[in-house]
Amino acid sequence: MEQSMQRALFTSLLLTLGASCIPKQKGGAVAGAENTVEGKSCGPDGVVDDGEDNDHKVAAKKNRGGYWYTFVDKAGSSVTPTAGDQGGQFNMSPGGSNGSGFAAHMTGKIGTAEIVYAGMGLNFVDPKGQYDASAYKGVAFWAKKGSGSGKVRLKVPDANTDPEGKACSECFNDFGADLELTEQWAHYVIPFSSMRQLSGWGSPRPGAIDATKIYGLQWQVNQPGASYDIWIDDVEFTGCP
Repeated sequence: MEQSMQRALFTSLLLTLGASCIPKQKGGAVAGAENTVEGKSCGPDGVVDDGEDNDHKVAAKKNRGGYWYTFVDKAGSSVTPTAGDQGGQFNMSPGGSNGSGFAAHMTGKIGTAEIVYAGMGLNFVDPKGQYDASAYKGVAFWAKKGSGSGKVRLKVPDANTDPEGKACSECFNDFGADLELTEQWAHYVIPFSSMRQLSGWGSPRPGAIDATKIYGLQWQVNQPGASYDIWIDDVEFTGCP
């Protein structure tokens, strides 16, 4: 890993641990967002994946067709399901939200080195590429954590923050939101307009996410030495006219 990338990831770790959560309430990551135009459900066409087909591919709707995956540092952290660059393939787990059959689930333990992280995510197209989500105003999903798990950050890589966009000189400071999950399933609604980069680093630093060129969604954990147990289900776009 290049030295600049190491510095960026380390800064991300420090700032993520210190960043305050965006305002939230039970039933929504942003207070009241589920009752706004931005948080309005888009119905079946907005579904990214509900996990019920029990495979690792997102729902084939509106030109979407990417895959779920996990990722992890090479400094001692662990993740299950096994990360793709370690030869693994993502699998859904039994026991979804609202009594459904399956959900995305990752477990593991974060290492204690300077740069440590793990997460799971999905791409909107395969092979990985940009997706135009400008018809929507945000994302929503159900989530919970196991006992002892800490904070999770939702990250939404776009053309300005993902290296494949060829625009960033200091990459990976994706727009997103820090979430304090509970041990019971809860619904989180996060408008694009509420998403922020972490302060103090990243280049470029545009004023807002570029929803016309996003790559996917990621849920990342990086508390050194901590075990984690994270569940995500019923991922969808929100805010259709």
